[in-house]
Amino acid sequence: MKPNRIFLVYFLICAVAVTGVFSTDKLVDPLPDLAPQDNHGKIAQEITNALRFYHYKEPSIDDSLSIHLFNEYLEVLDPSKVYFLNADVEKFATKKLQLDDQLKAGDVQFAYDVFNVFRKRMTERIQYVLSLDFSSFDYSVDEYYEYGRDNASYFATTAEQDEFWRKKIKYECLNLKLAGKEVDQIKETIDKRYNNLYSALKKQNSEDVFQFYMNALTEVVDPHTSYFSPKTAEGFKITMSNALEGIGATLGTEGEYTKIIEMVKGGPADKSKEIMKNDRIVAVGQETGEMEDILGWRLDDVVSKIRGPKGSTVRLEILPASATDGRTKIVSIVRDKIKIEEQSAKGIVKVVNKTKIGIISLPSFYFDYEAYSKGERDYKSTTSDVAKILSDFRRQKVKGVIMDLRGNGGGSLYEAVELTGLFINRGAIVQVKDAAGKVDVKYDELGLIWDGPLCVMVDRFSASASEIFAGAIQDYGRGLVVGSQTYGKGTVQNLMDINRLMPAETGKLGQLKMTLAKFYRVSGSSTQHKGVVPDIEFPSPFLAEEYGESSEKYALEWDQIKPVAFQKNFHINSLIAYLRKNHEERMANSLEYKFLLEDIERFSKAKKEVSITLNEEKLKAQRDEDKAREESRKKLLELRYGKAKAQAEESDFLLDESSQILVEFIKTVGRNN
Repeated sequence: MKPNRIFLVYFLICAVAVTGVFSTDKLVDPLPDLAPQDNHGKIAQEITNALRFYHYKEPSIDDSLSIHLFNEYLEVLDPSKVYFLNADVEKFATKKLQLDDQLKAGDVQFAYDVFNVFRKRMTERIQYVLSLDFSSFDYSVDEYYEYGRDNASYFATTAEQDEFWRKKIKYECLNLKLAGKEVDQIKETIDKRYNNLYSALKKQNSEDVFQFYMNALTEVVDPHTSYFSPKTAEGFKITMSNALEGIGATLGTEGEYTKIIEMVKGGPADKSKEIMKNDRIVAVGQETGEMEDILGWRLDDVVSKIRGPKGSTVRLEILPASATDGRTKIVSIVRDKIKIEEQSAKGIVKVVNKTKIGIISLPSFYFDYEAYSKGERDYKSTTSDVAKILSDFRRQKVKGVIMDLRGNGGGSLYEAVELTGLFINRGAIVQVKDAAGKVDVKYDELGLIWDGPLCVMVDRFSASASEIFAGAIQDYGRGLVVGSQTYGKGTVQNLMDINRLMPAETGKLGQLKMTLAKFYRVSGSSTQHKGVVPDIEFPSPFLAEEYGESSEKYALEWDQIKPVAFQKNFHINSLIAYLRKNHEERMANSLEYKFLLEDIERFSKAKKEVSITLNEEKLKAQRDEDKAREESRKKLLELRYGKAKAQAEESDFLLDESSQILVEFIKTVGRNN
């Protein structure tokens, strides 16, 4: 699911209990229609004009955009096409070519007309689910639930829709049955789940609908341009706080699920190693007591439910993004304060093959602007922290350095430039091109601190500032880049307060985060879309077509501009083939590498499947096979390494392999620092 298709609320924690659950013995009450607020039309006009005149792309507000907006808005509301009927969509389509003109005129009624039908259809589905007799489900029958509906059509009849939903609920019940639930417990869980969904639907308001529609508009312009309603904008400010108590995750909604959008490096969720980006939260519980199913809850309710005091425990039932069979797991997390220190660079020294190396883990590119603006000399920044670590490495006589940027989503452009300057002897670092075509070349202003062997680790979630750093190191031939292809976010965004566009209006109107420029490497190549391709690539389970900029339908294209003059520090291309060959030989004998390749193949195959069995015996056999495979892997690792070492090796063998590559690099180039 793409960023602007998700109703994002930027919180570092997560959610309140939904109250007012009604009895399933009575019909679900129809919900009243929602209508736009008085100023929504004017705000939509200003957002449309701002996109037209200030966005890097300078989009035309025309029939083509209108068609894309129509399709995107329907996908925002009903991504799996399980609520709207085909007749509904055909009726909506009569306005498909008018949306651009309506926006220019400040008319957003279409958004509410569609949403009101959506609420009606969702209410009908909830009523259908609550009317089902779960005890009648026969789990010995060979039938399949077709969950993969990305390329499906809308249902032509209610009968077709009913049959799909019968199988959907049967699958939910089968999952609960395999988890040990009895029929009455299953009924209680499903009833509560869809009562909660109805309660959440009742709470949605005019502001929610407006944000859905505006974010559908910004999405078709560029996936990193977003509208924040006043409430969401306030949530974004909370994310920027230096001390919040929670799990350290940014949440969003995708359909009926609460989804992990980002995780704070070093936060409780990240430290657990049990939660990944794009995982979905199915239920929430405290340290003791029952888990509460949160399917369909409003995001602010989920946020207040998971938020809690430092030191307390919250339990999350997680549906992993990689799960293809609906199997969940329970993860216990101790809440903690999320501070800027958790994002700080950290350095360790280790000995690999009798060679001392330093490893710097960098979760983000940070800069304490407030302290800097006050004239404080010891303000916190990425560059100053890394410089101190490098000085300590020198005292300990390390021979080479690994800069670990895996999962680093970026941050301060200034810090990306300054940090690169610690490793090169002054020069251009990155080019920034605005919508008018003006190119601004950023140069480092600091002197070289580390001239020894360098290895930069990246992965699919290394983005933005991480790509600037890794790209410059690669262009200068200053060090090796290892890992998997990076995210490919080569665009620059700024926040625009809508009140500044509408000074006559009173009250908070929200904010617009808009793409204003693009990044280019000193070689002239954009980091947009393609990212940075490592010198030595590791396989990744995160496929480019599903993760990263290349998965975004409306992402800006890759292009290139003129290179700037720069002098390569080292000429390491001749060494890369040699190091890659030795890397491949080591990996041929690595159990962890073998398991990773097997998982990638299995995940890739599973992603192509669109259905799953509703036969209890067959589904249980599939899950038993998965469990047996994991147990077999653990035993094989323990036989090779011993129990304690096996756990360590399994945790981060790619870092261990990068260390091996760096040591071999050190010995090859004959450095002796």
